[in-house]
Formats: sequence, structure tokens, C-alpha cells
Amino acid sequence: MTETEQARPLRAIDALIFNVYYFSVNVQTLTLVPLLMPILVERFLNADIKGSALGTLRLVTLMISLLVHTLAAQLSDRCTSKLGRRKPFMLLSLFLETLVLLGLGLTISYMKGSGTYAMVFTTITLAMVFSNLGLGPAQAIIPDLVPQEKHGRFAAVKSLFELPLPVIFVAFTIAKLISHNQFWGVIWILIAVKVVSGLITLLIPEKPILRPTTSFDKDSILRLVAMTLAFTGIILLLGLGARYALPIVKSMMTNSSHFKILSAAFGIFAMAVAVVMGVAISTRLSLGDETQGRRRFTWWVINRLAFLVGATNLASFVLYFLQERFPQLAGEAAARPTAILMTVVGLALLLAALLAGWLTDKWGPKPLLFISGFLAFGASVMVVLSDSLFVVYAGAAVIGIATGLFYSANWALGTRIVPRDEAGKWLGISNVAGAGAGAVGAYIGGPIGDNAGYAVLMLVYGVVFLLSTLALFGINPQKQDLVPKKSE
Repeated sequence: MTETEQARPLRAIDALIFNVYYFSVNVQTLTLVPLLMPILVERFLNADIKGSALGTLRLVTLMISLLVHTLAAQLSDRCTSKLGRRKPFMLLSLFLETLVLLGLGLTISYMKGSGTYAMVFTTITLAMVFSNLGLGPAQAIIPDLVPQEKHGRFAAVKSLFELPLPVIFVAFTIAKLISHNQFWGVIWILIAVKVVSGLITLLIPEKPILRPTTSFDKDSILRLVAMTLAFTGIILLLGLGARYALPIVKSMMTNSSHFKILSAAFGIFAMAVAVVMGVAISTRLSLGDETQGRRRFTWWVINRLAFLVGATNLASFVLYFLQERFPQLAGEAAARPTAILMTVVGLALLLAALLAGWLTDKWGPKPLLFISGFLAFGASVMVVLSDSLFVVYAGAAVIGIATGLFYSANWALGTRIVPRDEAGKWLGISNVAGAGAGAVGAYIGGPIGDNAGYAVLMLVYGVVFLLSTLALFGINPQKQDLVPKKSE
């Protein structure tokens, strides 16, 4: 244990207390990303560019969030507040998000005219940024306070609060309100969740530190900015290629099937390059010389990013996919089947998450990560080839199981390979995967959906699931190559 070990012995209920913050974060994310953002983009902009517009919104919000997330995580490593290292950031995050949600409600309800979308864009961006102000520090709670032999079980509870419980909650409450245009009801539910989460977060038994355990690297902020700019530049370059090249190629090709195959191949290649190059460059820039001999951390982030590119963006674009595959689901009409799909995914996630912690501790994380990648790929193909909503729901259930296994196993693996006394810093850098997934998949994928169709885009995400398993060959959790350097 580090100097921030818990102020009292662990109890069974701590698995809930340590992780309830993720429920608040992901209820908001699942409300904004698959439901509100696609509907608002379609409402205020030309439908022909809705995929590209949604991709741009995702890129901006996520890349700014990446910088805030990583910086907050590093600052929390050195926080000497009486509340502990992580809680002050988490509580401030919840307060600021509440203010922004009120602003979003006012914007949707009362603003009209050409400036409305710009205001929506701004408030959603702020909501995502403030969310990451607390999420980065929160990710260090388990390695801070939980013995390694219990990481699998606590990570399993974390995975419950990250996806299955928020998905089920949103599907049964918020999605119904959105389908009936009751946006203020949505805002008040989100705020209530944040208040309850904040009160429970106060119970986390952090023990304050008297002084930082490591010296602060003054160049770290510049490295974080460089990391964000480099990753953003890679995504922009590849995404702009899709945005401007695909329409030209489409106008030149007479065979639509060939164009779809070409678009899918480009999407797979571009996303794979963005994932590998983005992570490799970002970790080197953010960690400096510390990346030498630490390849397995980089490969772990690549595995995480590649899988989340598929999982995150299937959710982001599923509403548009359903509208394309089933023409009767126009506009807000797609919100109800999207909610049903989310419910199916949530129940599958819940089932998988209940078993994932035990399976991770018994078999180790890597076998489960291989299984999750192959399962998600097969289910994605099934969804793309189907013209039945029932089969789409069945495929979504399999993807939910795969994702539930992945979340628990991947995080358990990550907490085993990062340095204990700098867990906030290293796990904060891993948000290259959390934030980068939406940016890579949406900014590159949006133009593919607009030009080649959203079924093609879903297939691209399915193949990226499969590619995530290749990164596992670079991870050797037995090799002790992550011993932190002594501070000067």
C-alpha cells in the first residue's frame, strides 16, 4: 500500500462506494452519445452530413476531455487535501456538470435560430470536459485502496457501474422521455443521479497524504498538450481523408458494392493506423523516457482503444443505423428501438459482469480478452447482415456479453501493470483509449456512414474488435518492466 491507503479496513459495501461515481459519469454519457447528440445534430443540421457533424462533435469533445482527464489524474497524485487525493476532483466534477446540464436544458428549450447548434455544441463539450475532471482521478481509487488479489472483484463491480447498470437505467427512464421530447425530465434525472453519487463518493475512505510521494515533473503539462495535439493531428489527417476523398471516389465509381468494399477497407486501415500510432506517440510524449522498456503498457492501451473504438461507436451510430436499415424509424421514432437495444445490451452486460470478476481472478485477464474480441466481431457481422430487429437485438446481446467480459478483464490487467505510487498518472494516460475511441471511430467513421452507409460502418467496427486481440501478444503481465524510476 502507498501512503494513501484507506483510513479504515475494507468492507463489502466499499465495492459499491468506490465505483458509484462511474454510474453518474456513464448515465450522462449514455444519454448524450447514443440518444441526445444524434437527435440534436439531425434536428439542427442537414441530414446528409449528420454522420460527419456528429464525428466532429465527438472529436472536439473527446480530445479536450483527454487533456483534462490526464492532467487531473496527474495532479490528483500530488493532492494533499484533507478529503484525500481523488475525492476533491470527483466532487468538483459533479458540481460543474450539474451547472452545465442546466445550461443544456435552457438551450434546447428556449434558444432558436442559427446559433442554437453552436450553443448545444458548447454545452455538450463542457459536460464532457467536466466529467473527465473527476474521471481521471477516480480511476486510481482501486489501485490506491484495494489489495491486488481483490482487483478482479472490485474491477467487476466497476464494470457494472460503467455499462450494464447505466444502460438499463437509461433505457427504462431517460430514453422514454427523449422519445416523447421531454428534455427537462432528462436533465432533472441526470442532476439527481449526480447529487446521490456525490453523497456516496464522500464515504470513500481515503487517507490524506502529508506530501506527494513523487516529485512533480514540470514538463508534464507540455507533454500532455503535445500528446493531445499529436493524437488529434493523426485523427484529423485520416478523418479529413475520409471526409474529402470518399465523395470524390463515390462520384467516379459506378458500382456501389465496390465502393462500399473500398470504403470499409479504408475505414479499417485508417482506424488501425490511428489506434496504433496514436497510442504509441501519445504514451511516449506523455511519459517521456519512462516509456523505455514499458511496451506492455502501450500494448495494453492499444488493446483497450481498439476494442472501445468498436463498442463506443456502435452505440454512437446505432440510431442512424436503425433509421437506415428500417425506414419506418425516422427521427425520434428510432429512440424507442434504440432504447430496447440498450436494454438488451445492458442485461447482457450485467450477466457478463457478474461472472467476469470471478473468471478474471480464476483464469487471468488475457483469455477473457481474446474471447471478448472474437465474440464482438461475430455478433457485429450478424447485426450487419440481418434485416430483422429481433436478430439485431440478439446480436446486440452477444456484443453486450463480450463488452462486459472485456471491461472487467482489461481493467484488472491494467491495474496489475501500472506503478502503484503513480497509478493516477498511468491510468490517466490510458484515457487515450477512453476518449480516443469515440474520436477515432466517429471522426473517421462519420463520413463512411454518410457516403457508404451505416451498415458498412458497423462492419468496420466489427473488424476493429477483432484487431484488438492482436495487441494482446505484446502484453506479458509476468515481466516486471513497469518499476517506476526513483524521483530525483
